[in-house]
Amino acid sequence: MSEPTTKEPGTQTGRAALAGARSRHEAVQTSLERAEETAHLGGFITLDRDAAAKTSDEPGPLSGMTLAIKDNIHVAGLPNTAGTPALRDFVPPCDAPAVRRLRDAGAVILGKANMHELAFGITSNNQAFGPVRNPRDPSRFAGGSSGGVAALVAAGVVRAGLGTDTGGSVRVPAAVTGICGLRPTVGRYPGEGVTPLSSTRDTIGPMARRVADLVLLDGVLSGDDAPVVARSPRSIRLGVPTGHFTEPLQDEVAVQWETALRDLAAAGVDLVPVDVSSFTAGEFATGMAIVLYETRVELSAYLAKYRPQTDLAALAALIAGPDVRGVFEGCILDGAPGLVSEDVYRECLAQRRRLRAAYADTFAAHGLDGLAFPTTPATALDLATCDQGMILRGEDADTFGTFIRNTGPASVIGAPGLSIPMGLATNGLPTGLEIDAPVGADRELLALGLTVEEICG
Repeated sequence: MSEPTTKEPGTQTGRAALAGARSRHEAVQTSLERAEETAHLGGFITLDRDAAAKTSDEPGPLSGMTLAIKDNIHVAGLPNTAGTPALRDFVPPCDAPAVRRLRDAGAVILGKANMHELAFGITSNNQAFGPVRNPRDPSRFAGGSSGGVAALVAAGVVRAGLGTDTGGSVRVPAAVTGICGLRPTVGRYPGEGVTPLSSTRDTIGPMARRVADLVLLDGVLSGDDAPVVARSPRSIRLGVPTGHFTEPLQDEVAVQWETALRDLAAAGVDLVPVDVSSFTAGEFATGMAIVLYETRVELSAYLAKYRPQTDLAALAALIAGPDVRGVFEGCILDGAPGLVSEDVYRECLAQRRRLRAAYADTFAAHGLDGLAFPTTPATALDLATCDQGMILRGEDADTFGTFIRNTGPASVIGAPGLSIPMGLATNGLPTGLEIDAPVGADRELLALGLTVEEICG
């Protein structure tokens, strides 16, 4: 008689496997039920009701974790619309490598999440598939461009999710919905199988309700198993920016920011005023020129590979959102008046290198572990008017420019940034606290996040 295999029900391992399968099934069923209850939020473009059947029974670090994947990251067998009509029927045959790593670790991919069209915006007020609504107040936006993932995590539909971040698209929605979002160092995670904007700035980024889940997801996505342990507050030295990141702030955000600073100081964190002008001056214009140039080149190449019947002009002709269509017609398509020349692009890459060096010098000169500031200068705006601009401290302001003002520098430099909840503002809406770290210090940043989350979260 042969010996029982380790997967047979009569063995301890076999019983554990059965228990794990039941637990995974229960988690998926709960998520599916919650998805129905929160359908009005517009979080999913595609919900996969057969998700559990596509998940390995093998135990792993993410076993039973339900995830939503932003609809510009390839998931085999599910449409990858990138939130735009021209790609509505594009179904990738293979998972993006990042998604495959998550599956292999036991995660359950529940579906594809709604987003700002082609990831070119921060409201996720999608004109093709409907807007994403903020679970805290459905009349408000959920941020973008990874708004669907943020809404689904915040509403308790899934435990975590995967977004993309070019200029703040993970951290902005995390902040305005009250969850955690990590933009890793550029290149830390595999970036293949993603509808692109800019290889210089794009990165996949995980989102979850707690930093501990980001630690798990980062380990799987990066293959970095370095231990992450919460730091003693008294061992932490954080830079507090003067200017740029903190001027101006919406009154409600300013109150939460001052409260966070008091709480951090009371816990023993060393807070150091820091002049950040050396790496923020001109950052927005530099970063935008890089994105506009690279989108034209890289999105064209992506379409040629995956959708040869659809070129850039055909894609743009079907863009539903006037804001996104305006960017393509004004800055990306052949003959656009705002096309970025190769000479300007090369100079912007050189300027990026200078900003990156100044950023590293700032950390070294002050002995910083991180730089702390409000993730967004304002709380979530009304969906009905958000695309028409906003008022900040009594002045007219551009919605896009305002909401990526603080997330932009790390995005251009390629450094890691982590947004964690900073508490509810007096208007009842979530606020976010961001910590940026040196390039490559992702696990150290997550350790800081565990500590700051306990103090401020």
